[in-house]
Amino acid sequence: MSTSYPNLQQLIVDMAEGDEEFKDELTQAIHHGLIELKEVYEQGVRFRDEVTIQQIRHKVKPTLGMFEFDDLTEILQEGKEILESRGFGEEFESHWAKLNLQVSQAIELVAKLI
Repeated sequence: MSTSYPNLQQLIVDMAEGDEEFKDELTQAIHHGLIELKEVYEQGVRFRDEVTIQQIRHKVKPTLGMFEFDDLTEILQEGKEILESRGFGEEFESHWAKLNLQVSQAIELVAKLI
């Protein structure tokens, strides 16, 4: 699965409505949110803490939806279903590897827009 967000830059521009300072702040906020997702989710995985994972998932969900990070939203949903039905285990570890790769790629892409 390749991370590609062809509309991301345009979505940011449209939301900023010509305000360059706001566009920069918005891009920085998206970047920060993705980094936070990666770091907090990783902490939840490390400590096998479902609550931490649930909290970060809920916190970033609106941003992911608004800026069409559909692949990340889908992977997060898969992880939620795995945790709820089978808990931490090999399947969840596989999910985490997939999420970690995708969110890392998204972070790199947004960094290029800063």
